[in-house]
Amino acid sequence: MSATIQDRLQFLQPLAQKGLFTQIQRGLEKEGLRITPDAELAQSPHPKALGSTLTHPYITTDYSEALLEFITPVSTKLDDTLGFLSDLHRFSYQNMDQELIWPASMPCKLHGNDSIPIAQYGSSNSGTMKTVYRQGLSWRYGRIMQSIAGLHYNFSMPEQLWPALQHLQKDDPELKDLPLQDFVSEQYFALIRNFRRYSWLLLYLFGASPVVDKSFVEDREHPLEELDDDSLYLPYATSLRMSGLGYQNNVQASLKICFNTLSNYVKTLTHAINTPHERYEAMGVKVDGEYRQLNTNILQIENEYYSDIRPKRVARSGERPSQALMERGVEYIEVRCIDLNPFEGIGITKQQARFIDTFLLYCLLENSPNTPDDECRMVDENHSLIVNEGRKAGLMLQRPAGDISREAWSHELFDQLNQVAALLDAGLEQPEHQQALDHFRQCIDQPELTPSAQVLAAVKAQGSFSHFTLQQAQQQAEQLKAEPVDKARQALFSQLSESSLQQQKDMEAADHIDFDQFLADYMAKQKSGL
Repeated sequence: MSATIQDRLQFLQPLAQKGLFTQIQRGLEKEGLRITPDAELAQSPHPKALGSTLTHPYITTDYSEALLEFITPVSTKLDDTLGFLSDLHRFSYQNMDQELIWPASMPCKLHGNDSIPIAQYGSSNSGTMKTVYRQGLSWRYGRIMQSIAGLHYNFSMPEQLWPALQHLQKDDPELKDLPLQDFVSEQYFALIRNFRRYSWLLLYLFGASPVVDKSFVEDREHPLEELDDDSLYLPYATSLRMSGLGYQNNVQASLKICFNTLSNYVKTLTHAINTPHERYEAMGVKVDGEYRQLNTNILQIENEYYSDIRPKRVARSGERPSQALMERGVEYIEVRCIDLNPFEGIGITKQQARFIDTFLLYCLLENSPNTPDDECRMVDENHSLIVNEGRKAGLMLQRPAGDISREAWSHELFDQLNQVAALLDAGLEQPEHQQALDHFRQCIDQPELTPSAQVLAAVKAQGSFSHFTLQQAQQQAEQLKAEPVDKARQALFSQLSESSLQQQKDMEAADHIDFDQFLADYMAKQKSGL
């Protein structure tokens, strides 16, 4: 008989008391638009004092030259991770003149597609490829969608956990004879399946984008209502960023990525990066001497696939992400559905992080059957309901056992999360995970306490989405500028800014083939991974 979550919790208690779960590893990737003092998107190049966006390990850009991305190193200490992210903001503010970091996921006022500058990475073949990839995103989806910002939460379990869990499940015929690497991958995919079943709860609790500037949907059909002269919203929305207005694409929706097994997941992705699409073929790859995209396939590269969670493995040089997964298994997972918290200078609070840890461990320890097509449809519909009208009282969600209200299902999940929080708190001096659960549980029956409701109330008080968010940016900038950067990190960031610029120059000087040949070689290698 398979082990239950109660079996796993009881079995892991002695290990938790010895500090096993203090070895959970995390890393954060936080995006934020650079804006001018009057809340316009910055048109200036990435500040040179922040180093090279191609080679700096901690400060780079995402889609746009104006879309900063801060990356923390992997750490087992949450305070260190949040402190590092705070210092990245402080250091950046030292080198940004009068520009500010927009603290919301949905962008500031935009002036059409071409007002969003595509990120530049220098003249090396690697740098050119990154820019051409983004040019492809512009042609395929438009730049406005790419101006959205979010926070990615990278998470991995302690290595010591896996042999213990495998021993506990030694009587499970499907798991007992798996090599450890395959067992770990299977367990991470079990986590992912449960995450997709229950992640509507994160969208409800942490969604913070119920309103947008009108320019975001200019000349597009949309279901939004007018809030004021400059802002649009949905009355009960939680995360318009994760709705059909945000990271959505009809071509990708047809992919039906399967999370039941690693091999199926990789097979589907590999098919997508090697299968031409009629619409993209019509666009062309190189037209009048200018690259429009890397290729005409459903996905130019694997990273183009939008998902609220991904299995990950650090790839070696020249290795595709899915090759790394197939050869060495899943190493960590990347949660991608977290909105920036506009009330926090770094976009996330410690309590949010403690809750996410609890939620992810629950998703791992709870039984996670494969997801059939019918349940996949339910998952997608629940997701859509929550992002568009999640704060509506009595909202009904679907699950295989029958429909249930958002409130009732939330309380059920919190009851189960309590036991996991106790396990995580066994290695800490204070019950931080339980305190986080107690804090966020209030939001279940009081939706006015959620970030989305608080953002909406603040926007109404300030007169527009732009006014509210600019005021937050100004206050956060003042606070971050007034706080000192850790001396060791200050020295590290300064040194990396200089060395990353030199590293980019070295890469540019080392290229011995032109970009046409470089791209042809890369695509041939990508196809050979079939």
